[in-house]
Amino acid sequence: MGSFLGFYFVTLNILAITTFAPVTAAEELAVGGGAGWRQPGANETEMYSHWAATRRFRIGDSLRFEYKNDSVVVVDKWGYYHCNASHPISVYNTGNTIINIEKSGPMYFVSGDPEHCKNGQRLLVEVIRVHQDSPAPSPLSSAASSSVFSNFVFLCIVLITASSIM
Repeated sequence: MGSFLGFYFVTLNILAITTFAPVTAAEELAVGGGAGWRQPGANETEMYSHWAATRRFRIGDSLRFEYKNDSVVVVDKWGYYHCNASHPISVYNTGNTIINIEKSGPMYFVSGDPEHCKNGQRLLVEVIRVHQDSPAPSPLSSAASSSVFSNFVFLCIVLITASSIM
């Protein structure tokens, strides 16, 4: 019986650690989704703002810019708001650029073509801190958490019942 209780507590600890430990894997995010990095149409000037607003950016993630006959320019806040790439932090023009996110805070990107930028081809990404509080979970993630917790409770009851039988 003693060995079963030892097994029980080891199993319980492993389940608790693996079930409730937060896990976040780095993601590669395709900027603009299927549209890629391009000059927005007349009715799409906010497309990159909307795209960024629906995602969470973390240290370790990367941004993939796919484009043709254009460029990606990393700029400061002033360059972003004024569509001015005359003092770039970095410039990319390969058509397929991956930028790794290495620190928290805002990151600013504009098209190398000032007219494209003025028409909405610019991106502001707010990278969250590692320990920043998360917003309220979505109903789907709450349901998943409830399911995991229910399975955990069920396992505990089975193990306690099995130990009382032995």
